[in-house]
Amino acid sequence: MIELLKKVQLFESLSNEQLHHILSIANKQTFPPGIVLFQENDPGSAFYILLKGSVKIYTRSTSGEEKVLSLIQAGESFGELSLLDGRPRSASAQTLESTSLLVIAGHTFHDLLRNQFEITRHIMAELCRRLRDTNQHVYDLTFVDARTRVLKNVILLANRHGSRSGNVISIKVALNYDELAQMAGVTKQALSQVLRDLEDRHILTFGLNEYKLDLARLNG
Repeated sequence: MIELLKKVQLFESLSNEQLHHILSIANKQTFPPGIVLFQENDPGSAFYILLKGSVKIYTRSTSGEEKVLSLIQAGESFGELSLLDGRPRSASAQTLESTSLLVIAGHTFHDLLRNQFEITRHIMAELCRRLRDTNQHVYDLTFVDARTRVLKNVILLANRHGSRSGNVISIKVALNYDELAQMAGVTKQALSQVLRDLEDRHILTFGLNEYKLDLARLNG
């Protein structure tokens, strides 16, 4: 378990002793696909560290329309915002596949922040990154055409979650077409058209819950 924790971005600078402390205060839980971990407007009660699998963060409109905000994969964490400001959850979280998590209760999370500055610093940096991403997304929705938004989203997923071999980046994505379209802020039809074009030009190749991005062809 210590080796798994060392792969978590939040804990990359901690010693083995500190990692053992994390394990002592956390509860490991495993969930099947499709489980809602918390819903928008729920009170925040826990912080989550993803060890295996993937989770989508999303919101719903009053008419029930879903908007996927981000994809969380192994080595990432989520759920800290409502613990920090004491307000309800700003979005919902749902497992996309069989998922293992470390869950830290809210009061224990606050103790951890007080005692481990490196964790506090990392969380602050992550919140700043998300704010920048939100600002960029608002800009894209306002000024950028659908094709470019799809391309940017594909590259973003590859950069954040992919593994590179030469000019090819492979990424496993459990999101379906509807969810990918929601992340990019385009219609499913627009997404399909762009992905089909990229596939025809051999920039993207698709497998089961996986795609490969050829950077040489993308830049060619």
